[in-house]
Amino acid sequence: MHSSCLLSLTILAVFTVSFAGGERFKEAPKFFNSPECLTIENDDDFVCSDKAIHVAMTLDAAYLRGSMAVILSVLQHSSCPQNIVFHFVTSKQTHRLQNYVVSSFPYLKFRIYPYDVAAISGLISTSIRSALDSPLNYARNYLADILPTCLSRVVYLDSDLILVDDISKLFSTHIPTDVVLAAPEYCNANFTTYFTPTFWSNPSLSITLSINRRRPPCYFNTGVMVIELKKWREGDYTRKIIEWMELQKRIRIYELGSLPPFLLVFAGNIAPVDHRWNQHGLGGDNFRGLCRDLHPGPVSLLHWSGKGKPWVRLDDGRPCPLDALWVPYDLLESRFDLIES
Repeated sequence: MHSSCLLSLTILAVFTVSFAGGERFKEAPKFFNSPECLTIENDDDFVCSDKAIHVAMTLDAAYLRGSMAVILSVLQHSSCPQNIVFHFVTSKQTHRLQNYVVSSFPYLKFRIYPYDVAAISGLISTSIRSALDSPLNYARNYLADILPTCLSRVVYLDSDLILVDDISKLFSTHIPTDVVLAAPEYCNANFTTYFTPTFWSNPSLSITLSINRRRPPCYFNTGVMVIELKKWREGDYTRKIIEWMELQKRIRIYELGSLPPFLLVFAGNIAPVDHRWNQHGLGGDNFRGLCRDLHPGPVSLLHWSGKGKPWVRLDDGRPCPLDALWVPYDLLESRFDLIES
């Protein structure tokens, strides 16, 4: 999709919600299914409905503005928005965050799930950027344990992206029977940089990336994934990821947050997805967050992975050109310090 088309998108939102000591967000419009959509007959059963498109995200105060933009972009570009079910994982301020979501999206089908950060905090190693050390950043490791067992497939999305295409296309990605997840792969990335010399110099560790792989391992970004939850549970993949995190606490084998354990477990064994579904890196690198251009090719999802987030750069008065594509999905009305009536 051309930038001019993206910039022409408009958001109609008329109501606002406010809470003490936080932000005020607009109420988004209600989006309706197209005639060909299947109907979820009983709204009480939507959490486990096999007719629904299930989306998992984390929800916290620091990235709330980004999360609201994600939700809006998913609904706005979906042909069956009333069939989308959001599953939000949060570690604190559950009631307050739920109020934000309900007030901006009163018709949204969603559930919120508590996440015990105590269970993961002791496994987190410091990385090259403090934001990557947040316990909630590791919630994706535990989705199969947190979400209802009735769910077989979910699309996981980070909070620093927007969709400009129908999420049903991503949700319906073909995944072979012996594969657990799907994501865009980037085989031209220098895979070796994600692990330390200690890892590569130890044959018993480095051989991990050479055995039991469908094909040579490639980098993939864990901010956009289609996950087969039942297969994940059957393969006990949470335990496999945790084992690498436990080793990292004893021997420094990687530097970049929650990503390397996923690469160690899954790289070379995932179902590839078209690159249009993760135009990542728009937030620049993890140190300076400099502006970047889109990768060549079509765009279905823009992802501001990296240090620079569009809402932060916009507030600082130093936006990058592509941050303008995020603006139409920004539901922020204003910030305030006191309750307003």
